[in-house]
Amino acid sequence: MPNVFRARLALFVSGLCLLAGGAACDPSGDRDTRPTASGTAPASGRVDLLAGDWSHLPGGTVGSGGVRIHGLGRQIVEQDGTGGQPHPPVNLRGPQLTVHGDFQVSATLHRPAGQIASLYLYGEVPIVYDEWLQNRRGLRVTVSDRDLKLTVWDGRSAAPVADRTAPITSPATITVTFERHGGVLMLSTGDTRVSVPDPGVFDAGSVTFGVDAVPGAPDWTLAALDADGVAVRDTPLAGQSSQSPDSLRVLADTTGRRLPIGAAMAAEPLISDDGYRTLAATQFSMLTTENALKPQFVHPGPDTYDFTEGDLLADFAAANDMRVHAHTLVFGEANPRWMQQVALADRERVMTEHIRTVAGHYRGRVAEWDVVNEPLSPDDDGPDGRPGLREHLWQEAMGESYIDKAFIAARAADPEAKLYLNEFGAEADGPRWDALYDLVVRLQERGVPIDGVGFQSHIHEAGDHVDPAVLRSHIADLAELGLSARISEIDVYGESPSVQAGQFAGVLGACLSEPTCTSFSIWGITDRYGSTAEHDSYPLETGDELPWDQQLRPKPAVAALRDTLRAARR
Repeated sequence: MPNVFRARLALFVSGLCLLAGGAACDPSGDRDTRPTASGTAPASGRVDLLAGDWSHLPGGTVGSGGVRIHGLGRQIVEQDGTGGQPHPPVNLRGPQLTVHGDFQVSATLHRPAGQIASLYLYGEVPIVYDEWLQNRRGLRVTVSDRDLKLTVWDGRSAAPVADRTAPITSPATITVTFERHGGVLMLSTGDTRVSVPDPGVFDAGSVTFGVDAVPGAPDWTLAALDADGVAVRDTPLAGQSSQSPDSLRVLADTTGRRLPIGAAMAAEPLISDDGYRTLAATQFSMLTTENALKPQFVHPGPDTYDFTEGDLLADFAAANDMRVHAHTLVFGEANPRWMQQVALADRERVMTEHIRTVAGHYRGRVAEWDVVNEPLSPDDDGPDGRPGLREHLWQEAMGESYIDKAFIAARAADPEAKLYLNEFGAEADGPRWDALYDLVVRLQERGVPIDGVGFQSHIHEAGDHVDPAVLRSHIADLAELGLSARISEIDVYGESPSVQAGQFAGVLGACLSEPTCTSFSIWGITDRYGSTAEHDSYPLETGDELPWDQQLRPKPAVAALRDTLRAARR
């Protein structure tokens, strides 16, 4: 019998076996652990992947019949509130596969009529870059009433490189089998098959799973998921058990201030990138939730909350003895489309319910909140030449009182957390600082429970800089009002390595010199995942604003920060 025909026959028989429940093909009654049709011996035999952790899957509920999948309709809007880029759920804390050579994954789906079931196999986990999702290498298996579809991305474009469809008559319960075999990606069920050349989807040697469903349609169930030719590895949450005496967090902890040193962090690279995770755990004592708790990520539907990525960050912080600064409850940007369309009369209720639910969920797990982010207009467009309030859905409905209501709701939801107002461009003297200071005074006069102000300290242009002396004076001005300050989001344009290093060190020194500056946090760790990456760029065009470069190598800024912390010990 020709080898090609033998392989196809074996794959067809394998599909029949799976439809029959799998055990019928093995006279011992156990699941088949023989080599797959590709001839590759499995790394661990046939592995039951539903035995792993599916309890943290966004939209997933684990039950006796498998994992029920509920469509969340997660989307990422542009910064101006337009668009709606799909953001399918990824099971970051679930089973992750190590693969080398050929392998096979089979899934049994129970799918009600009218629902579209999607199962993703990611060779590289998609990454969110400041409200933009970069599609990296991966594929999607889609089953509908009439179609079986295989869609493949090679990571070089937002568009798929292959999209193959075969007609099927789909029963309520169907088993589909995916196989990488001899340079081809194949998808089959029974005698129906689609295949495409493999563009190297899994060349990184790993597989992470995701799922999706149509919101509003009946839930579908992932009843079985197993694999051949793979090894399963645990999801890492803890970092290094020991700390280098030269790490930022150790040096900061040995200063008289014991200043928390933090960074904005994202769930996806914490799980998928060992080097990023190691830097996060060893260099920092505070974690800021970069995107996971912005409204559009945590509250994708009117009655739908998704805490999975925020919980992962909070658990990572707890496992590594880090404080959590949560970002952000109320913002004029990063709001889901449904929230933008809420009637004026309902916006106060929606805002306060959002705060009560999200801050209440993390009560006792976070140390601080950015309650209101960037309340001032980005332009000096007020009647007195100062920036007025930023115009957005909350300000439109409630005027300045939306800030009062937000802080009051946050205090009620978590009385122990410190509550911050966070703003950019207030480090320098001028109309922006004056407007922010006056706003804070008005809030205090009205009894608003504000604890402090975050200075973002972004430096995004050549020639721009922060004067440490002026920054210190602003922190001192807030201290006279009884308020704390923090450096909340610093990143520095890479005008030159020495200039960048000097700016990081100067701002850290200013914070260390003022006893009411409570923490110093960088807006990211490495340029590999920095928020200033060029939007929708393939290949990725990263920024150069962060202390570690794309290869996770320290820049001179890291040495400058270390020297500043060492000087503070003397």
